[in-house]
Amino acid sequence: MKSILFVINTMGIGGGEKALLELLKQINSEQYEISLFVLTGQGELLDQIPENIEIINRQRFPISVLDHKGKKRLVKTVLRALIFRGVLLKRFRYIVKNFREMIKKGNIQSDKLLWKILSDGAEKTEKEYDLAIAYLEGGSAYYVASHVKAKKKAAFIHTNYRLAGYNRELDEDCYLKFDHIFTVAEKVKEEFLAVYPECEKYTKVFYNIIDREKIICRAKERGGFSDGFTGFRILTVGRLVPEKAHDIEIKAMQILKETGRPFRWYVLGEGKLRKKLEEQVELLGLKDDFIFLGTVNNPYPYYAQCDLYVHASYLEGKSIAIGEAQILGCAILASDHSGVQEQVKDGVDGKIYKLAPEILAQNILEMADHPRRRREYGLAASKKEQTNNVEEIKKIFDLLL
Repeated sequence: MKSILFVINTMGIGGGEKALLELLKQINSEQYEISLFVLTGQGELLDQIPENIEIINRQRFPISVLDHKGKKRLVKTVLRALIFRGVLLKRFRYIVKNFREMIKKGNIQSDKLLWKILSDGAEKTEKEYDLAIAYLEGGSAYYVASHVKAKKKAAFIHTNYRLAGYNRELDEDCYLKFDHIFTVAEKVKEEFLAVYPECEKYTKVFYNIIDREKIICRAKERGGFSDGFTGFRILTVGRLVPEKAHDIEIKAMQILKETGRPFRWYVLGEGKLRKKLEEQVELLGLKDDFIFLGTVNNPYPYYAQCDLYVHASYLEGKSIAIGEAQILGCAILASDHSGVQEQVKDGVDGKIYKLAPEILAQNILEMADHPRRRREYGLAASKKEQTNNVEEIKKIFDLLL
């Protein structure tokens, strides 16, 4: 029986993590021996890993890396890697060099440095796998490239590689150690190959796995909005991180409020920017108009009940949230970022807009004024062909031939 190891940074509630969870559920464990290693050992979705998947972490914590308790646990994991496993001494020159480069560029991303620390300091396995797959950029890629024994190695790229802050110096050319690279969209592939042109021959697109039937079924369960609001509901699903343009959404909501019309904006997601965004909402007097709902086990009733789904992002690979909104027949407004052109056909099954508060607000007003157009967009979106799961998964199995 062929053995496959998947490695991912966390199993929190994010697009990449959800895509991996669906992928794991689709694999026949009677034909393949599947293992999973979570670099941080943390994430709310750990409890949802199928029983047939071997989680090789000796310690695992089904908690977010974003809340107070989860952050404390993550700090302990990092300190253990730095001090008790000697990574600080080994990686001191790397940390200083790349930190200086970040300062020069005016874009300090400490998490990018932590991935190398966690990768080098994580527990190791001596087993040799037939295939090892790094399912996200950063830590999981570094870990598989340097610390996993496998006959073949593959890596997934889920984001706009350059805009996300990665580069060859930070990665230490780790992608040259892989036999296959999968990107989640054509534009993502293009951006990655601009940095790693040597990988062109073995880089392919692998679309995220989405379980259409499960999403439709779960949307009918109890849940969703419970505040009794009777106006126009806007929904956004996305982590509260710099890559997502929640600051633009808040400014757009301020413009909508000034019209005097009944709009309310809801955001499902959690992240390190929550306090900063809540302060922005408070400052603009939008506490009752822009609502942070945090993370929920079942987001799909919210999609089904909203009047409009808005996706605002500074950078993106291919959005799982947009795919879910399409399956549930939402009218969609999506910002013009890499990958969106492959998901939304402007003026047919949604609207693509340039990312600015005034433009976003104007598009929302137009959608609110044209319910028939929203229904047409939603109907076209619901009929849109999503990922062929069987064909995508075959791309992985073909690597074992």
